[in-house]
Amino acid sequence: MSTAEAHSESLSQRELRNESGRVLREVSEGHSFVLTNRGIPVGRIVPLDAPSSALRISRPAKRVGGWSDLKPQPTDRDRPMNRILDDLRGDRV
Repeated sequence: MSTAEAHSESLSQRELRNESGRVLREVSEGHSFVLTNRGIPVGRIVPLDAPSSALRISRPAKRVGGWSDLKPQPTDRDRPMNRILDDLRGDRV
């Protein structure tokens, strides 16, 4: 356990939400927090000048599929509204 982890205080999501001013003051004074959600550690709040983690990224993540594959759809801005409504109403008949 590093010295940064030894001095870290556990902080729940609710405490962060309700006491954000106090948390920010303490972080600016050099304190670190381990942020938890339902008791499970999910992140760390540390001062900007804190030493970085010893863990190195061995390879960057690649995102394949999902939102990145979606292409912009053409819009109906060139068509007047009455034609758009007529087309929509025509589907109901």
